[in-house]
Amino acid sequence: MGITTLEAVRERYMQDGLPIRLGGLATNLMRIASVADHPGNRQVVDSLLEESKFFIEWTAPDASLDKQGALVELQIRLARWHYGWHSGSANQAKRARLAREARAWAEQVLEMSGLLTGEEEAE
Repeated sequence: MGITTLEAVRERYMQDGLPIRLGGLATNLMRIASVADHPGNRQVVDSLLEESKFFIEWTAPDASLDKQGALVELQIRLARWHYGWHSGSANQAKRARLAREARAWAEQVLEMSGLLTGEEEAE
């Protein structure tokens, strides 16, 4: 992602409130879960992992301390997934594990957003 493109994505992403931004992060994680187990989607997964790391970087400062902790944990997980994805060792078992873990994190982040319960926080 080029600098200009990244700046445009950031500007658009930051227009939304925290719950919507968390929902966007959850959506990215579900996209990863949906495509990670197919070896032909390597570049798509790579791009989604990279974008998700930026989403966390941009969102965490506006979140409560407990949410920041969860987002930092997810940021570390994304870095590990990304490293594994680039190490050339993303075999079928690792791709399936990435899909499962991304789905679980997506559900956690969506719950954290409050969008499903209507209990979004004004942070």
